[in-house]
Amino acid sequence: MEQRNFLAEQFEQNRGHLRGVAYRMLGSLSDADDAVQESWLRLSRNGADGIDNLGGWLTTVVARVCLDMLRSRQSKREEPLESSAGAERSGTSAESRAKADPENEALMADSVGIALLVVLDRLDPAERLAFVLHDMFDLPFDEIAGIVGRSEPATRQLASRARRRIRGADIAESGTLGKQRRVVDAFLAALRRGDVPGLVALLDPEFSVRTDAATAAAVPQGIHGAEAWAKQAVQAARGAVFARPALIEGSVGIVIAPNGRLFRVLRLNFDGEKIAAMEIIGDKERLEQLELAVLSD
Repeated sequence: MEQRNFLAEQFEQNRGHLRGVAYRMLGSLSDADDAVQESWLRLSRNGADGIDNLGGWLTTVVARVCLDMLRSRQSKREEPLESSAGAERSGTSAESRAKADPENEALMADSVGIALLVVLDRLDPAERLAFVLHDMFDLPFDEIAGIVGRSEPATRQLASRARRRIRGADIAESGTLGKQRRVVDAFLAALRRGDVPGLVALLDPEFSVRTDAATAAAVPQGIHGAEAWAKQAVQAARGAVFARPALIEGSVGIVIAPNGRLFRVLRLNFDGEKIAAMEIIGDKERLEQLELAVLSD
């Protein structure tokens, strides 16, 4: 009993770190808590004999559990985020889901980066693991290679490939993308504070909006011109809290992703430093086909 209490104490000291690793791997607090719980079950069964670095051992276990969950998720597309696999591994699944309430989930997503979570979710499981463990948690490639079952050079390539997809552009203070980014930042700020004149100043007078079949019912039709659209947008801007700038098909646009789950993409056409037109995309197949990347701060 004394040994188990000692292990439990050591595990609790690592829980926050393990949860952070698992959340970045899985993009879901309930799944992350299940993965962390599985690491505890393995530790309590095996004990700590022969483990020199308990934190490193637990990180490796959590990473392997997450990789299995991601691969299972990939093979069962109908369960992309809230996998029930954890319920089979742990009797505390209901408890973990109670902890992962919407407010905590939203706070975690915002702390990691909503746009980053969206792009991470598009990576191959091994790419995601290599990027998260190396670029976000500084794990050496030789250790990551053992988890993904690749050579060290191949694992470096996984992380490099993920890095290129995630960080699609370094936004400088000058240049076309830099100007677009500043316009989009100002657009979102004005939308969140309900500033109609501020929005109008950023839009071309003949501003227009296109929708697809998935979004047409939710977006009022027949509204033309910057001022008319700005007034309507301010009244229906509840989703703005989940909106973030992102690189969309090589141009700056907006992703709307509650808790990092992609819901809408706003593709923007620019005329100088004005937004001339917007396309609202909600069709699932189109969203999956879009090339997205995270913008540098």
